[in-house]
Amino acid sequence: MHAKDILIDAYNRIQEEVHATVEGLDPDGLNARPESDANSIAWLVWHLTRIQDDHVADASGLDQVWLSQGWEKRFGLDLPARDTGYGHTAAQVAKVRVPSGDLLTGYYDAVHEQTLGYLRGLTAKDYERIVDEGWDPPVSLGVRLVSVLSDDLEHIGQAAYVRGLLQSA
Repeated sequence: MHAKDILIDAYNRIQEEVHATVEGLDPDGLNARPESDANSIAWLVWHLTRIQDDHVADASGLDQVWLSQGWEKRFGLDLPARDTGYGHTAAQVAKVRVPSGDLLTGYYDAVHEQTLGYLRGLTAKDYERIVDEGWDPPVSLGVRLVSVLSDDLEHIGQAAYVRGLLQSA
């Protein structure tokens, strides 16, 4: 098994969890926050998707799906166009509201497709390429792709937990 096959499998699992977490929730459930300073399912899924979109696009030289496919306009958020949610305050989190789960999963699926298309074309040597020199040590493509996976898994786990809290209330 090649590294890209492992990464493709892992990213496919995130997609499955995004759909499982969002499925069947109405706007109230998607946008509910367990506490005033907590994140909603909508914010968590939007954020993990924005991070994947931003980081993979940057590493691959592709355009962000958020901008190139018009998702920014479809969401209509009162946030800067390139905002990914990183470092959001409670007030900024409150601005990420969605009218349906289809909007979240549609955007995630579009990012997922671009991610998989990029991963399928990678060779073993590609993972060594430095994609971010702003860190010590500099970040290779392989490390960046695993970092995005880690962030996505953390946030989809949080979203699933929020769903459980809401359903038990």
